[in-house]
This record gives sequence, structure tokens and C-alpha cells, in this order.
Amino acid sequence: MAVTGVPFDQAVTNRSGTRLGPRAIREASLLQPCDAPYGWGYDVLSEFAIADYGDLAFDYANVPAFPATLEAHAKGILEQGAAMVTLGGDHSITLPLLKAHAAKYGPLSVIQFDAHTDTWADDDFDRIDHGTFMYKAVKLGLVDPTRSVQIGIRTDNPDTLGFHILDARAVHGQGPEAIVAQAKAIVGDHPVYLSFDIDALDPAFAPGTGTPVWGGLTSHQAAVMLRGLAGIDLKGGDVVEVSPPFDTTGATAIAGAHVATELLCLWGWTRR
Repeated sequence: MAVTGVPFDQAVTNRSGTRLGPRAIREASLLQPCDAPYGWGYDVLSEFAIADYGDLAFDYANVPAFPATLEAHAKGILEQGAAMVTLGGDHSITLPLLKAHAAKYGPLSVIQFDAHTDTWADDDFDRIDHGTFMYKAVKLGLVDPTRSVQIGIRTDNPDTLGFHILDARAVHGQGPEAIVAQAKAIVGDHPVYLSFDIDALDPAFAPGTGTPVWGGLTSHQAAVMLRGLAGIDLKGGDVVEVSPPFDTTGATAIAGAHVATELLCLWGWTRR
């Protein structure tokens, strides 16, 4: 397993700063290796070979070349037989990552934790935008929306493209255990890519992000759902949109570090 950082934030619609996300998440993760992750019953960091693969090197002044650079970076990792968890960066980075994973595994189920669906229509496939990447992923055949689920949504976008949406209100009303059971039923045994936008959490828990929306998930709800997803066929994942300049406490990066650890645990669960 390779953990890699992508310090890119030139596709945001509001506040920048997520280029500093990988560094902050790594710093916040310093306590993570000291004990086995709580509630899993095994220590993924001890039982598997997990390497920090460093950050993607790219020309910050050549933005149009960035997606292909990231896709090649991801393919290089996957071709070695390794899996990857990626630290963002803004959410646009997920599209090149999905391209690399779909090239190896075929069309994927996606579990997306987010305040936004990111399926706004955009048929200019040369544009890089953190709000349209999932639209393009569906149109390119990388993702099967009928076997995918978006959790925590709380912004309006009428065209869901067929995604199952379990919005924030459903999480609060039904409880995280019921939501995760529905999510597992939707993806079944299909290969899964999990993308966690930190703005899925309410700004009270993750203020350091570019497009915060009130009424979001609590840290507890996210932890229960991530742990409850054990058993899915996770092929890869990312945690994105951590923007340290907007959180002097570091709480958002701490949340991002915990999400990244849970992704490692989910990946290792079916491979022990």
C-alpha cells in the first residue's frame, strides 16, 4: 500500500489552500502509528507493508498537464501490484485517480462522502473543476452510478446521474448504522473506490475546507460509517479538501488523518 500526497488546489470554486493538505494530514497523523486503530481488532500498520510514497511532482504553472501527470503517477503505483490512498488536494484530483483505477479494475462503484454531489454538467473535458469531476467520471464510463452512493449531501443539484444519495438529513434521521447498511447493499461485491471530501463533516468538526456547508456529519457518524463499511472490496481511496489556512486548531487535518487511517483499515480488512 502506498500513501501519496497531491498538493494541488487550482480547480476550486471558493477558497484555496488545499495544496497544503497533504503536509497537514501527515503532521496530524503522527499519533496514528502509536496504537492499533480503535475498534478494528487488528493493526493495519503492523500487519501490512505501507509506505509513504511522498507527494506527486508536477509543474504548478502547467495546469492543463496536471491530470495526465497524476494519472500516470497512479498507474505506476497500481502496475506494481500496490494499492494507494491519496491525500489531497482539491477534489478534482479524484478524476485522474478514477481513470487509473478503472483502467485496472473496470468501471467502479464509488462511495463518496461529501456535502456536494460534484455532478454539475460540464462537457468540456479539458476543464479541471472540483465540482464537475464526478459528472465526467460517469460520462467516461469510469463509474457505475447505479452501484454507487453519495453520503452526507446537503446542496441541491437536480441531476443525480443515477447515484444513490443518502443525504445528511438521512444520516441524522436514520442513524449511521442504517445508512452504512444501505451503502453496503448498494455497492455489493463490486470493486469500490472511496472518496472522502472533508466537507462531508459539519464545519463545527472540519472548518478548514474551501466550501463548508452547515448541517453536516459529525465525526462520530463518519467514524461509525467508515468502520461499518468493513468487508467492501475497496481498491483505493482518497481524502481531499483539507485546507489548513482556515483552521488554526488543526482539527480538520486531524479528521483527515483519521479518515486516511480508516481507509487503510478498510483496504486491509479483506486481505488479512
